[in-house]
Amino acid sequence: MRKKKNTDRYIEEYAIGEFIDMSAHKVRRVIDQIRGRSYEETLLILELMPYRACSPILKLVSSAAANANHNRGFTKAKLKISKAEVNEGITVKKLKPRARGRGYPIKRPTCHITIVLKHTAVHYYTDYLKNKIVFEEF
Repeated sequence: MRKKKNTDRYIEEYAIGEFIDMSAHKVRRVIDQIRGRSYEETLLILELMPYRACSPILKLVSSAAANANHNRGFTKAKLKISKAEVNEGITVKKLKPRARGRGYPIKRPTCHITIVLKHTAVHYYTDYLKNKIVFEEF
């Protein structure tokens, strides 16, 4: 099967957080609330939610916005979360000492979070005469 060419790579920036010490199931509960929302609305939601998963997600959203601002020159007010993914990472296994010299297994799940921000007010097209991509902001 042939891969589809990613035409949105010129208006998207991302941030990836790997090996975050939290269950992917608990992080998905927060990610589902912010998917598809604007950057400013996402910051408000994450600051007011009472879950422990909000702080690493807030850091990743801020990092993705800083990447978009620094690398592409996008304004943060016009950014939107186009894709937010949570994948399971490795499970760190430890032994907790118990009575009579036995060991009780402790499993610490980790996850990988990917946040992709898209600039909503940019239109681009390919100028075939100059053989380059032209951006227009509206």
